[in-house]
Amino acid sequence: MATELLTNIAQLTTVDAQGTVLSDAAVLIDGEAIAWIGAAADAPNADIVTDLGGRAVLPGWVDSHSHLIFAGDRSEEFVARMSGQAYAAGGIAVTTGATREASEQQLRQMVAERRAAALATGTTWMETKTGYGLSLTEEVRHAKLGRDLVDSLTFLGAHLVPAGSDADEYTDLVAGPMLEAVADQVDFVDIFCERGAFDEAQTRRVLDAAKARGLATKVHGNQLGEGPGVALAVEYGSHSVDHVNFLNEHDVEALAGSWTAWDAASRSGTPGVVATCLPACDLSTRMPFAPGAELLERGVRIALASNCNPGTSYTSNMNFCVATAVLQMNLSLEQAIEAATFGGALALGVQDRIGSLEVGKRADLHVLDAPSAAHLAYRPGMALTHAVYRAGRREL
Repeated sequence: MATELLTNIAQLTTVDAQGTVLSDAAVLIDGEAIAWIGAAADAPNADIVTDLGGRAVLPGWVDSHSHLIFAGDRSEEFVARMSGQAYAAGGIAVTTGATREASEQQLRQMVAERRAAALATGTTWMETKTGYGLSLTEEVRHAKLGRDLVDSLTFLGAHLVPAGSDADEYTDLVAGPMLEAVADQVDFVDIFCERGAFDEAQTRRVLDAAKARGLATKVHGNQLGEGPGVALAVEYGSHSVDHVNFLNEHDVEALAGSWTAWDAASRSGTPGVVATCLPACDLSTRMPFAPGAELLERGVRIALASNCNPGTSYTSNMNFCVATAVLQMNLSLEQAIEAATFGGALALGVQDRIGSLEVGKRADLHVLDAPSAAHLAYRPGMALTHAVYRAGRREL
């Protein structure tokens, strides 16, 4: 394959372990990988030279939490919530009904369009979940469909107990036949450990089943109030616990303790449990923002993700999520960018392949139509994505 040199980069944010930011930089792409990074004046020869016109470049976003496999509309629920109605998880059932009615072709097209929209704003690696099927046949359908369309796939059969079902019987279905049927398709098993969804005992049954099957886990936890989600994620060695809006000191200590075998300076060792923060969801539900800055101060690694879904965060725009994290969560720009790139890669266990711009890693780059990354938060809501490279190929 031809080599391509991207040059005349005003600011190159690498998100490497040293936090390197280069001015007047260049990047050499060879096939799917980064082959060289340095000053534009020292750039090697290449088959193709692309002048980026003094724009900023950073790694492609890694969106480690989304729910793209759905049909239907919940805008009325959103309007009611903005009028003062409290958020509850029950709206998931509305989406489940609409999704079950969608044909295979319709659902596949909708998911593909949502993935393309995310790519258009710089997301080069995207996770999504099942969880709007909530039956054996539908969860299998969604797993097969999702496997073709996203980079990381999570089984979330334990999203909500279907109306009219016994919670324990449904948990047995999720942890047994349903998990067995999708196990070869998915990368993770997730569960919504929350009031109105699944309690601690039910969560343990699903996590135990995943562990017995050799599957990595995630936990939706501590979104609506304090609960056992964080503690269970740490106990089971989950890759991440997501939402984390309501944490007590024991939760923070447990998360921090999970990172003692990780060397942040060299990015080596065993990663702990990533705390995935979902600022667009917090904004949409008018919940307290996850304490991302405080977690970082305690040594916990965080990720930022979109939580794109029809009820509480109908956006896949990670530019918006990063800007919101800076403006509302008190993260620095550097912290927010790292959480949305390398942090997401950590949450998905792919940090050796993506999440930062380093020689040998996959060439996933996000070119901004701005001279520096600061414009992401300085000009919130503006269309700042100029180009996107995914695995060395320009997609936009």
